[in-house]
Amino acid sequence: MPQRAQNTPICRDCDGFSTAAITTGTRNTDGTRTTLRVTCSGCKGTGHTTPAASLAHTGK
Repeated sequence: MPQRAQNTPICRDCDGFSTAAITTGTRNTDGTRTTLRVTCSGCKGTGHTTPAASLAHTGK
């Protein structure tokens, strides 16, 4: 029987691609490129969002 994929909500800010490597164009002394690793601030690098907390109804 086929396995079902987990239904986890994907981050709307990064579409699941939470980490990116950006090349600055400059080179280090050994010839490699200088790169920056940037993570999504919306999901904090996980690629998924946590479900919204359910609202509690209070009162009469």
